Amino acid sequence: MPSIQRMRLQPVRRNLTVRNIEQVTPRMVRIFLFGEELATFNSPSPDDHVKIFFPVGDDQVEGRDYTPRFFDADACVLAVEFFLHEGGVGSSWAQQARPGDPLQIGGPKGSTVISAPGAWWLLIGDETALPSIARRLKETAADTEVIAVLAVTGPAEEQRFETDANLTLRWIHRPDSQASLAAPFLAALSQVDLPSSPGFIWIAAEAGVTKLIRDYAVEKLKHPPEWIKASAYWSHQQEQASPTGP
Repeated sequence: MPSIQRMRLQPVRRNLTVRNIEQVTPRMVRIFLFGEELATFNSPSPDDHVKIFFPVGDDQVEGRDYTPRFFDADACVLAVEFFLHEGGVGSSWAQQARPGDPLQIGGPKGSTVISAPGAWWLLIGDETALPSIARRLKETAADTEVIAVLAVTGPAEEQRFETDANLTLRWIHRPDSQASLAAPFLAALSQVDLPSSPGFIWIAAEAGVTKLIRDYAVEKLKHPPEWIKASAYWSHQQEQASPTGP
Protein backbone atom coordinates (compact mmCIF):
# COMPACT_ATOMS: atom_id res chain seq x y z
CA MET A 1 0.00 0.00 0.00
CA PRO A 2 1.42 3.47 -0.86
CA SER A 3 2.66 5.58 2.03
CA ILE A 4 4.11 9.07 2.45
CA GLN A 5 6.96 9.94 4.81
CA ARG A 6 7.80 13.61 5.35
CA MET A 7 11.37 14.36 6.40
CA ARG A 8 12.99 17.55 7.68
CA LEU A 9 16.47 18.32 6.36
CA GLN A 10 19.06 20.89 7.31
CA PRO A 11 18.73 23.79 4.79
CA VAL A 12 22.47 24.39 4.25
CA ARG A 13 23.59 27.14 1.87
CA ARG A 14 26.29 26.12 -0.61
CA ASN A 15 28.48 28.19 -2.91
CA LEU A 16 28.91 26.46 -6.27
CA THR A 17 30.16 27.16 -9.78
CA VAL A 18 28.87 26.17 -13.19
CA ARG A 19 30.90 23.22 -14.53
CA ASN A 20 29.23 22.58 -17.89
CA ILE A 21 25.94 23.07 -19.74
CA GLU A 22 23.87 20.68 -21.86
CA GLN A 23 20.97 21.51 -24.19
CA VAL A 24 18.36 18.82 -23.49
CA THR A 25 15.75 20.24 -25.89
CA PRO A 26 15.49 23.67 -27.55
CA ARG A 27 13.84 25.03 -24.39
CA MET A 28 15.30 22.82 -21.65
CA VAL A 29 18.85 23.37 -20.41
CA ARG A 30 20.71 21.14 -17.95
CA ILE A 31 23.37 22.94 -15.93
CA PHE A 32 25.93 20.99 -13.90
CA LEU A 33 27.11 22.74 -10.73
CA PHE A 34 30.30 21.85 -8.88
CA GLY A 35 31.55 22.58 -5.38
CA GLU A 36 33.20 20.73 -2.50
CA GLU A 37 30.30 21.81 -0.27
CA LEU A 38 28.15 19.29 -2.18
CA ALA A 39 29.98 16.47 -0.39
CA THR A 40 27.23 16.55 2.26
CA PHE A 41 24.34 17.21 -0.13
CA ASN A 42 21.32 14.93 0.23
CA SER A 43 18.04 14.73 -1.68
CA PRO A 44 16.01 11.63 -0.74
CA SER A 45 13.01 12.22 -3.05
CA PRO A 46 12.72 12.96 -6.79
CA ASP A 47 10.45 15.94 -6.13
CA ASP A 48 12.71 17.69 -3.63
CA HIS A 49 13.55 21.34 -4.24
CA VAL A 50 16.60 23.46 -3.70
CA LYS A 51 16.39 27.23 -3.47
CA ILE A 52 18.64 28.86 -6.08
CA PHE A 53 19.69 32.45 -5.41
CA PHE A 54 20.07 34.33 -8.69
CA PRO A 55 22.05 37.60 -8.82
CA VAL A 56 19.85 40.47 -10.02
CA GLY A 57 22.25 43.39 -9.63
CA ASP A 58 23.36 45.75 -6.85
CA ASP A 59 24.38 42.76 -4.70
CA GLN A 60 20.74 41.59 -4.62
CA VAL A 61 19.50 38.05 -5.24
CA GLU A 62 16.15 36.45 -5.96
CA GLY A 63 15.42 32.90 -4.83
CA ARG A 64 13.52 30.31 -6.89
CA ASP A 65 12.83 26.61 -6.29
CA TYR A 66 14.27 23.95 -8.62
CA THR A 67 14.42 20.16 -8.63
CA PRO A 68 17.80 18.43 -8.13
CA ARG A 69 17.73 16.52 -11.42
CA PHE A 70 20.89 14.54 -10.60
CA PHE A 71 23.53 14.69 -7.90
CA ASP A 72 26.73 12.85 -7.03
CA ALA A 73 27.93 13.77 -3.55
CA ASP A 74 31.20 11.89 -4.06
CA ALA A 75 31.99 13.87 -7.21
CA CYS A 76 30.50 17.06 -5.70
CA VAL A 77 28.25 17.59 -8.72
CA LEU A 78 24.61 18.69 -8.89
CA ALA A 79 22.57 19.00 -12.10
CA VAL A 80 19.57 21.33 -12.39
CA GLU A 81 17.34 21.76 -15.43
CA PHE A 82 15.85 25.08 -16.53
CA PHE A 83 12.82 25.50 -18.78
CA LEU A 84 13.52 28.57 -20.91
CA HIS A 85 10.64 31.04 -21.04
CA GLU A 86 10.15 34.77 -21.28
CA GLY A 87 10.52 36.85 -18.15
CA GLY A 88 11.73 34.28 -15.61
CA VAL A 89 14.73 35.24 -13.48
CA GLY A 90 15.99 31.64 -13.49
CA SER A 91 15.39 31.25 -17.21
CA SER A 92 17.22 34.52 -17.93
CA TRP A 93 20.19 33.44 -15.83
CA ALA A 94 20.35 30.00 -17.47
CA GLN A 95 20.39 31.47 -20.98
CA GLN A 96 23.45 33.56 -20.08
CA ALA A 97 25.25 31.07 -17.81
CA ARG A 98 28.80 30.07 -18.65
CA PRO A 99 31.27 27.59 -17.07
CA GLY A 100 32.88 29.16 -14.04
CA ASP A 101 29.91 31.34 -13.10
CA PRO A 102 29.19 31.34 -9.34
CA LEU A 103 25.80 30.34 -7.95
CA GLN A 104 24.49 29.84 -4.43
CA ILE A 105 21.88 27.26 -3.46
CA GLY A 106 20.07 26.38 -0.25
CA GLY A 107 18.40 23.19 0.92
CA PRO A 108 16.60 20.96 0.40
CA LYS A 109 14.91 21.88 3.67
CA GLY A 110 12.54 18.94 3.54
CA SER A 111 11.65 15.84 1.57
CA THR A 112 8.50 13.82 0.91
CA VAL A 113 9.39 10.18 0.31
CA ILE A 114 6.61 8.16 -1.32
CA SER A 115 6.85 4.42 -0.87
CA ALA A 116 4.61 2.37 -3.14
CA PRO A 117 6.14 -1.11 -3.57
CA GLY A 118 4.26 -3.16 -6.12
CA ALA A 119 1.94 -0.27 -6.99
CA TRP A 120 1.52 1.47 -10.34
CA TRP A 121 2.16 5.19 -10.86
CA LEU A 122 0.35 7.88 -12.83
CA LEU A 123 2.65 10.86 -13.35
CA ILE A 124 1.09 14.07 -14.67
CA GLY A 125 2.99 17.29 -15.34
CA ASP A 126 4.01 20.15 -17.57
CA GLU A 127 7.50 21.34 -18.55
CA THR A 128 8.33 22.49 -15.02
CA ALA A 129 7.68 18.97 -13.71
CA LEU A 130 9.83 17.12 -16.26
CA PRO A 131 13.07 17.16 -14.19
CA SER A 132 11.28 15.59 -11.23
CA ILE A 133 9.44 13.08 -13.42
CA ALA A 134 12.64 12.13 -15.23
CA ARG A 135 14.39 11.52 -11.92
CA ARG A 136 11.47 9.48 -10.55
CA LEU A 137 11.44 7.31 -13.67
CA LYS A 138 15.17 6.75 -13.32
CA GLU A 139 14.76 5.70 -9.67
CA THR A 140 11.60 3.59 -10.10
CA ALA A 141 12.01 -0.15 -9.57
CA ALA A 142 12.20 -2.40 -12.61
CA ASP A 143 8.93 -3.58 -14.14
CA THR A 144 6.81 -1.10 -12.19
CA GLU A 145 3.78 0.00 -14.21
CA VAL A 146 4.03 3.74 -14.90
CA ILE A 147 1.74 5.93 -17.00
CA ALA A 148 3.01 9.45 -17.70
CA VAL A 149 0.84 12.23 -19.17
CA LEU A 150 3.11 15.16 -20.00
CA ALA A 151 2.47 18.53 -21.63
CA VAL A 152 4.99 20.40 -23.79
CA THR A 153 4.76 22.95 -26.59
CA GLY A 154 5.53 20.52 -29.42
CA PRO A 155 7.43 17.43 -30.61
CA ALA A 156 10.81 19.15 -30.30
CA GLU A 157 10.31 19.42 -26.52
CA GLU A 158 9.61 15.72 -25.99
CA GLN A 159 12.33 13.94 -24.01
CA ARG A 160 13.62 10.39 -23.83
CA PHE A 161 13.64 9.04 -20.28
CA GLU A 162 16.03 6.49 -18.82
CA THR A 163 14.01 3.96 -16.82
CA ASP A 164 13.59 0.26 -16.04
CA ALA A 165 9.87 0.81 -15.42
CA ASN A 166 7.18 -0.47 -17.75
CA LEU A 167 6.40 3.02 -19.08
CA THR A 168 3.38 4.14 -21.07
CA LEU A 169 4.05 7.69 -22.22
CA ARG A 170 1.46 10.17 -23.52
CA TRP A 171 2.61 13.58 -24.75
CA ILE A 172 0.25 16.55 -24.94
CA HIS A 173 1.18 19.35 -27.36
CA ARG A 174 -0.18 22.78 -26.57
CA PRO A 175 1.20 26.35 -26.91
CA ASP A 176 2.52 28.46 -24.06
CA SER A 177 -0.75 30.39 -24.10
CA GLN A 178 -2.57 27.25 -22.90
CA ALA A 179 -0.09 26.30 -20.16
CA SER A 180 -2.55 27.44 -17.46
CA LEU A 181 -5.46 25.42 -18.90
CA ALA A 182 -6.40 22.01 -17.51
CA ALA A 183 -8.50 20.98 -20.51
CA PRO A 184 -5.66 19.34 -22.50
CA PHE A 185 -4.74 17.20 -19.48
CA LEU A 186 -8.32 16.23 -18.71
CA ALA A 187 -8.93 15.23 -22.33
CA ALA A 188 -5.84 13.01 -22.28
CA LEU A 189 -6.74 11.50 -18.91
CA SER A 190 -10.19 10.56 -20.17
CA GLN A 191 -8.42 8.17 -22.55
CA VAL A 192 -6.25 6.53 -19.86
CA ASP A 193 -7.15 3.11 -18.48
CA LEU A 194 -5.78 2.69 -14.97
CA PRO A 195 -5.05 -0.72 -13.42
CA SER A 196 -7.56 -1.98 -10.87
CA SER A 197 -4.85 -2.60 -8.26
CA PRO A 198 -3.72 0.16 -5.84
CA GLY A 199 -1.59 2.89 -7.33
CA PHE A 200 -0.25 6.39 -6.71
CA ILE A 201 -1.00 9.58 -8.67
CA TRP A 202 1.60 12.37 -8.72
CA ILE A 203 0.70 15.75 -10.23
CA ALA A 204 2.76 18.91 -10.76
CA ALA A 205 1.88 21.86 -12.99
CA GLU A 206 0.38 25.35 -12.78
CA ALA A 207 -1.57 25.87 -9.54
CA GLY A 208 -5.06 25.97 -11.03
CA VAL A 209 -4.31 23.12 -13.42
CA THR A 210 -3.00 20.96 -10.59
CA LYS A 211 -6.16 21.50 -8.51
CA LEU A 212 -8.49 20.62 -11.38
CA ILE A 213 -6.53 17.47 -12.22
CA ARG A 214 -6.58 16.38 -8.58
CA ASP A 215 -10.33 17.00 -8.43
CA TYR A 216 -10.76 14.92 -11.58
CA ALA A 217 -8.71 12.08 -10.09
CA VAL A 218 -10.83 12.02 -6.93
CA GLU A 219 -14.28 12.65 -8.43
CA LYS A 220 -14.08 11.01 -11.85
CA LEU A 221 -11.41 8.36 -11.41
CA LYS A 222 -12.56 7.62 -7.84
CA HIS A 223 -8.96 7.49 -6.71
CA PRO A 224 -8.25 7.60 -2.94
CA PRO A 225 -7.10 11.16 -2.11
CA GLU A 226 -4.49 9.84 0.32
CA TRP A 227 -2.79 8.17 -2.67
CA ILE A 228 -2.41 11.45 -4.54
CA LYS A 229 0.31 14.07 -4.28
CA ALA A 230 -0.52 17.29 -6.13
CA SER A 231 1.94 20.20 -6.20
CA ALA A 232 1.62 23.68 -7.68
CA TYR A 233 4.97 24.27 -9.37
CA TRP A 234 4.00 27.75 -10.58
CA SER A 235 1.07 30.16 -10.62
CA HIS A 236 -0.37 31.93 -13.65
CA GLN A 237 -1.74 34.70 -11.41
CA GLN A 238 1.64 35.30 -9.79
CA GLU A 239 3.36 35.43 -13.18
CA GLN A 240 0.88 38.07 -14.31
CA ALA A 241 1.53 40.06 -11.13
CA SER A 242 5.33 39.73 -11.34
CA PRO A 243 7.24 39.93 -14.64
CA THR A 244 10.18 37.97 -13.20
CA GLY A 245 8.32 34.66 -12.73
CA PRO A 246 10.01 31.35 -11.63
